[in-house]
Amino acid sequence: MTSTTFFLVFIPILAVILLAVNLVLAPHTPYEEKGSAFECGFHSFQQTRSPFNISFFIFALLFLLFDLEILLVYPYVVSAYTNGSYGLIIMLIFFVMLTLGFVFELGKGALKIDSRQNESLFNKGNNYYHFNIKK
Repeated sequence: MTSTTFFLVFIPILAVILLAVNLVLAPHTPYEEKGSAFECGFHSFQQTRSPFNISFFIFALLFLLFDLEILLVYPYVVSAYTNGSYGLIIMLIFFVMLTLGFVFELGKGALKIDSRQNESLFNKGNNYYHFNIKK
């Protein structure tokens, strides 16, 4: 058995054994304070789960996606001298595809967060979120 195979077999088995030992031997004392939200040492005055607009979530996902795609460029930058023109052409194709995806997102309005969306989010009639948004 090679060291890589041993590593790929032994580490997951060890992790499962340690998790099982933790589940069996750990004390289980559930009470209400463990499940409640902690806000600066005070009990929460309101429902801590507040709704947010899905456009913020989409914005975060698109940022994460483009950030990871930029990380794919790093190996090319490190080995750009040895890649030659073939590597340059591959990276140019990658950048063109990345740019086309960004233009598509702009065209669909995925990066647009306008005041109507914020107004519908915060002015729902509840007392917790009362913001005056100027038009």
